[in-house]
Amino acid sequence: MYRAAGVDEKDFGKPIVAIANSFSEFVPGHVHLNKVGRLVSQAVKEAGGIPREFNTIAVDDGIAMGHTGMLYSLPSRDIIADAVEYSTNAHCADALICISNCDKITPGMLLAALRLNIPTIFVSGGPMEAGTTVMPDGTVKENTDLIDVMYASADDTMDDNDVLALEKSVCPTCGSCAGMFTANSMNCLAEALGLALPGNGTTLASHTARRSLFEKAGRVIVDIANRYYHEDDESVLPRAIATKHAFENAMTMDVAMGGSTNTVLHILAAAQSADVDFTLNDIERISHTVPCICKASPSGEWEISDIHRAGGICGILGELDRGDVLHRDTHSVDYPSLEAKLDDWDIMRETCIDEAKDLYHAAPGHIISPEPWNQSKEFDTLDTDREHGAIHDLAHPAVTEGGLAILRGNLAPDGCVVKTAGVPKEIWEFRGPALVVESQEEAVKVILDNTLKPGQALIIRYEGPKGGPGMQEMLYPTSFVKGKGIGKDVALITDGRYSGGSSGLSIGHVAPEAASKGPIALIRNGDIINIDIPNRAINVELSDEQLAQRRAELEAGDGYVAHRDRKVSLALKAYAAFARSADKGATRDPDLIESLSGLA
Repeated sequence: MYRAAGVDEKDFGKPIVAIANSFSEFVPGHVHLNKVGRLVSQAVKEAGGIPREFNTIAVDDGIAMGHTGMLYSLPSRDIIADAVEYSTNAHCADALICISNCDKITPGMLLAALRLNIPTIFVSGGPMEAGTTVMPDGTVKENTDLIDVMYASADDTMDDNDVLALEKSVCPTCGSCAGMFTANSMNCLAEALGLALPGNGTTLASHTARRSLFEKAGRVIVDIANRYYHEDDESVLPRAIATKHAFENAMTMDVAMGGSTNTVLHILAAAQSADVDFTLNDIERISHTVPCICKASPSGEWEISDIHRAGGICGILGELDRGDVLHRDTHSVDYPSLEAKLDDWDIMRETCIDEAKDLYHAAPGHIISPEPWNQSKEFDTLDTDREHGAIHDLAHPAVTEGGLAILRGNLAPDGCVVKTAGVPKEIWEFRGPALVVESQEEAVKVILDNTLKPGQALIIRYEGPKGGPGMQEMLYPTSFVKGKGIGKDVALITDGRYSGGSSGLSIGHVAPEAASKGPIALIRNGDIINIDIPNRAINVELSDEQLAQRRAELEAGDGYVAHRDRKVSLALKAYAAFARSADKGATRDPDLIESLSGLA
């Protein structure tokens, strides 16, 4: 079979490297990955391996947004994980390179890699450049992205020509959407976890430096495969790298940079795949002790390229290490210790190597093109200003609290998540009456027709893993409240989830969800909602007796009160049948699977 597939007999005996590629012409973050696959394959071959490339699906959350297509996004994570596991195990591959980029693809491949536990490297397609928009009146808007179009579409002061000018310019290159949205957050997390090379999270897809990163990944995977199979070096395996301390370091970095709330779902799911005891309680603990030192778009002024210029993920890790908040007993695919890696790649250290300095000089080219590696522009200087620059030190945090927080209370006994980096400080404490809707579609309606008033808390329920099903991402409601000019005057609370592009007082992942008869299913219009981010609390001002009475009334009915016209396919129903709540990462319930399968 290998002969028929073009493998030369002289290569028999070399490590077989499975290359999981998520190329798709649907997705701007993946449209160039066919070229990446060929580049990585050639690098593997030249390094002494047998590259075998295969493909997975990829869902574009931007294209799926705002309609029932978004129901498929989170469930696709499991499909991708299964596809990588199936193809790699079925063909007995020796090692794995995961070419991912966007929202659910990196997490799906991460789940598979931790299940398989063979030598693995992640290398993403890279982030998109931010846009530069010339408005019809001649005004120039810099550092625009797709979120700006969504804000504009709900802004009554902007006309169709204004929106069109933005639409044509905010996505200028291939790559994952500019800003610290879910895709870029996850690719940064893969780097912090130790499964990706330095620069993976922040080197632009348009820059020639990204090409070098792909080639390096091909060489390194063959090296660590040989170390494992010929030298019995188990330290190169994903589960040896992704330890409890590595997960804590990655989450510490995520809290410090104010990553997407979706990273909470995915890191919890990854820990389960690695059999690591890392839970929402650990995230809650970390969020209390780590400040936000990097406020990137959409929560702040800095773009991914600005963070890259400041030293990227190793720059953030370097500041956290100096603040003594990281575990130093961790390592990565390319370094035997965190200290050794930061000695070479932290630009604030005198020992920083020239390769690192050269990489972090890679700048946007401002060329509108879907072609990767089409420019080699460099920054004149690196950003080493740790008081006012893109990355702060712990003595001068951007926000004294962490960028993500877990809230609990009688509305969310099992927790919920808020991106504090995106919440104006003046609404960290909020009290107001509830306006309850049963779907994202109804939420959009009450925002656009001005039913939602300043001071209200919009409760969007039955959008959880089971209730959606699929826990669809809701960027439209958060964008539209900002476009309407009430982003600092309302709260949005859901058992669903938000895009990494969301900002404002947007609280998601409420657990238990409404479909599991969680307290969010008991809320009625006018109930007073009390949010206290400093004290990590979220409550409805109802007594235990009142909640118990409402629960009895709910359970006396059909147990499901969402009134909406939503077609749910058998595939989505299958996902819902096994999905656990958000506090468990919306993963499949292993106990339920075991009991139904009858297999130990």
